[in-house]
Amino acid sequence: MQRISTDEDVALGLAELLRLDPRLGPIAEKAGPLPLRLTEPGFAGLSYIVVSQMVSRASAMAIWSRLQAAMGESPQPDHYLALGDAALACGLSRAKHQCLTTLSQTVIEGSFDPLAILEAPAEEAIASLCRLRGIGLWTAEVYLMFCGGHPDIFPAGDVALRIAVGAGLGWPERPDIRQTANEALAWQPWRSVAARLFWAYYAALTRREAAPARPV
Repeated sequence: MQRISTDEDVALGLAELLRLDPRLGPIAEKAGPLPLRLTEPGFAGLSYIVVSQMVSRASAMAIWSRLQAAMGESPQPDHYLALGDAALACGLSRAKHQCLTTLSQTVIEGSFDPLAILEAPAEEAIASLCRLRGIGLWTAEVYLMFCGGHPDIFPAGDVALRIAVGAGLGWPERPDIRQTANEALAWQPWRSVAARLFWAYYAALTRREAAPARPV
């Protein structure tokens, strides 16, 4: 499996997408350069993605900055557990706090390895991630994309992506998750680059950055 690890990989994927689906040409022109957006894999990377669930990018960054300050420069599972309920004061919901607590415990116990999971095939890795309390499909997909460089994942549940797909392809209404996932089948095996494209297109349309991951 080819991983997305460099800007050249993104450029190659985009060129292939434009060959596969000429409708993407005007979208790419509007979107501009596509950022690589890789994030360091492991506990910190996955934790940041959990924090970013269902909140704006600005809110996620603010909460994560407070958590980083509380845990230290290199967040580790034992650092998080040491915070206890004080983590809630950083802006976490109780559900996310419970999720990160479970994640920390499973990593320490050795029953889950956030680095090793990135070497598994995407479907297997997603299933393993989703078995963890509080981690759903979107979180699993984004972790594999931005921390593992998986090339063929399209998080159809992401609202910004669905808005961008509908707008870019000229649909009268925002597509639902199933419609978006079905549309994205045309962009195999580079759906992760297609997601980057539509996030960039969304940012160009709205002047708001919606892509969820960043270096931590």
